[in-house]
Amino acid sequence: MSVAMTMAEDNGSSRDDLSTRAARVAAIAAKHADAVDADGRFPREAVDAMRAERLLSIQIASELGGEGTSITEIAELCSILGQACAASAMVFAMHHIKLTSLVEHGAASDWHREFMRRVARDQLLLASSTTEGGIGGNLRNSICAIRVEDSRCFLEKDATVISYGAHADAILITSRAHADAASSDQVLTVFLKDQYTIDRTVEWNTLGMRGTCSDGFLFKGEAPAEQILPKPFAEIAAQSMLASSHLLWSGVWYGIAADAVARAQAFVRAAARKSPGQQPPGALRLAEVSSLLQMVKSNVVAGLKVYEEAKADADRLSSMAFAVAMNNVKIASSEMILPIINHAMLICGIMGYKNGTPYSLGRHLRDAHSAQLMISNDRILGNTSTMLLVHKQDTSLLG
Repeated sequence: MSVAMTMAEDNGSSRDDLSTRAARVAAIAAKHADAVDADGRFPREAVDAMRAERLLSIQIASELGGEGTSITEIAELCSILGQACAASAMVFAMHHIKLTSLVEHGAASDWHREFMRRVARDQLLLASSTTEGGIGGNLRNSICAIRVEDSRCFLEKDATVISYGAHADAILITSRAHADAASSDQVLTVFLKDQYTIDRTVEWNTLGMRGTCSDGFLFKGEAPAEQILPKPFAEIAAQSMLASSHLLWSGVWYGIAADAVARAQAFVRAAARKSPGQQPPGALRLAEVSSLLQMVKSNVVAGLKVYEEAKADADRLSSMAFAVAMNNVKIASSEMILPIINHAMLICGIMGYKNGTPYSLGRHLRDAHSAQLMISNDRILGNTSTMLLVHKQDTSLLG
């Protein structure tokens, strides 16, 4: 029996609802959030807590050892964790984005079904390698190609970013399907920790999201060829990965913004207690920022509803209308959270600007700046504009 399973049984997490379990993880994440940010280190305490609460396998079907949790429920957990430590929440989100590829596209493969059982049993942490030197951040193109010989596959990749790659138990990595394949003819392969080496080439020293430890590596792997997912990456990306990325990232960003507003509200309430009967400074701004936060929430909730409804229809998942809708969720969420945090900073004033106060917002502001860069909003807007040349914008309130 794994340590994670033993700890889960000891604390009774299997009997608790998801939000309660996530709240326990969030409490641990919050305790270490400032140190994770200051030192640029992996949030190991929070991830250990995720394992103990068995949150790394909740998306997997119950017959494979998971809990069959929906993407909507996972987005809520991203929000809970995002209110405590954005880096911990982003690690959780990115793990589940990769797990979505397995859950939605690997169920027909014996090896991938058994791997999902192992993820559930041992609470394995999954990382992603989709970026590569020379492709300019376009995950739908690859330079490297996987080579298959005698039922074995071999891959070398100049991976400019592998978030928490040095701490993962497995990496799901994209490449061209073979040496003669076009750059967009890609596959996704699972490599276990003992099947690859990674040599750091780029150090992650950034403004925010420092704890994701998204270093660059030279990846070299060898594994049985059956670990290549049976469906083309184009299908995986269109039908699950891009949507889950935009939605779960948005859940994290909403959590960051929600905590900033909560700190601003606490500041205004403290001021009100000092001057009974008077409207404290910042009260009107608090009302204004509350409406902005609700707009972000409505945007994410609407996007989750579209995805949940579309999951039963592969054609709808691959449609331009769906892609445009998911792109718009990401753009709106990522661009709205910075004004929200700025409003909160104005409310809290110097107490929000200073580090080490109950109202400090510097970490929130720096982490939030990553939102427009993951994946670049300019790239997403460019893709959306191309689709809108041939696709009519949906204007119905009924979805």
